Amino acid sequence: MQLKSLENIYHINKKSNVAKWFLFTFLAFVFIMFLPWTQNIKTQGNVNTLFQEQRPQKLNSPIPGRIIKWYVKNGDVVKKGDTILQISEIKDDYLDPLLVERTQEQVQAKKGVREYYNAKISTTENQIAAISTAKDLKLNQIKIKIAQLQNKLKAEQAELTAVNNELKIAQDQLNRQNKMYEEGLVSLTQLQQRNVSYQNALAKKTSAENKLAQTQQEITAQNIEQNAVIQEYTEKLSKTEGDRFQSMGQVAGSTGDIAKLENQVATYKVRKGLYYILATQDGQITQLTKAGIGEIVKDAETIGIIVPKTIDYIAEIYVKPVDLPLIRENQKVMLTFDGFPAIVFSGWPNSSYGTFSGKIIAIENSISENGLFKAIVAEDKTQKRWPPNMKIGTGASGIAILNDVPIWYEIWRNINGFPPDYYQVNTQKNEKK
Repeated sequence: MQLKSLENIYHINKKSNVAKWFLFTFLAFVFIMFLPWTQNIKTQGNVNTLFQEQRPQKLNSPIPGRIIKWYVKNGDVVKKGDTILQISEIKDDYLDPLLVERTQEQVQAKKGVREYYNAKISTTENQIAAISTAKDLKLNQIKIKIAQLQNKLKAEQAELTAVNNELKIAQDQLNRQNKMYEEGLVSLTQLQQRNVSYQNALAKKTSAENKLAQTQQEITAQNIEQNAVIQEYTEKLSKTEGDRFQSMGQVAGSTGDIAKLENQVATYKVRKGLYYILATQDGQITQLTKAGIGEIVKDAETIGIIVPKTIDYIAEIYVKPVDLPLIRENQKVMLTFDGFPAIVFSGWPNSSYGTFSGKIIAIENSISENGLFKAIVAEDKTQKRWPPNMKIGTGASGIAILNDVPIWYEIWRNINGFPPDYYQVNTQKNEKK
């Protein structure tokens, strides 16, 4: 009896199809080796926003204070200008409820002092004008008197000249009379008469000289008085000018004090508006760090974070330094985002599912802390739109599209460690075509 198992195990008499299957597999492998393969660079990154004002913003307290009331909670959506919380003062310098009014009263008082000194300056200027006028009048009087004495001096000098002439004539007559007396031609009485005439002429000369000397002394005294008047009024003017400059200094000081106080008033008014912390933009409140009523917040302390409502998303991908020469601006990049299913065929991007298109808009020239170069990818609005419900910080994977080559070339390149072909070369070829 022949067993059926022997017939099923041993196929010696049957024809083999191994050669056919081997040939088919070999031809399929050769065919696959010549299929096109898109070279690419794989990168990792995260979702962010291009504009600074669209990134999560910290809510800071501009002044220290005590929390009085909360108007929001975590997760609330607010609009720009909505009140987040209210705080009150804790510093002794600002506890006075009438601080602004009292400071304004100080301003008004300082302005009154300044007006007083301005009036004093005007009075001093009038005093200076009056002193200058009195000085001019006094000096003019002295000059007139000196001129009168000068005229008197000239008259007395002329009188002295006449007296000298008269004295000379009397002396000649006396000499001749004396000679004639010695010769006996005239009597002693006539000689004595001539002598009396000579003595009278000599007395007139002495009197004229005394008058002339007295007038010269008066002129000298007037000159001294003129100098004394100049000195006196110069001292008065200097003192009055000093008072004026002192008043001007007080006005300048008061002006500075007024400006300082007005600055304080403006600061106090602005500070009053800082008791309410407002939302800087539309968004959602998150990560509130303070709880309850009565807690103290410090100056510039972070209270929470507001996440903007409207965001223009970008992807920040990090490229290895060895791949940096292979990317450029406006280069196409395929992206996948965490939480959004995708089937990716890196060598056949057109066959991938769940990917989103983007373009590189900037490449940073400095290396990041992780040892990679950052490239910023923006949404390609001509292709499939990015998911609208993404969040900042979501993970992103990028595939930078390079040149199309056969699969055998890509395997040969990787075995030999050659870099991929430049995408720019492929672009130039396409433009020529």
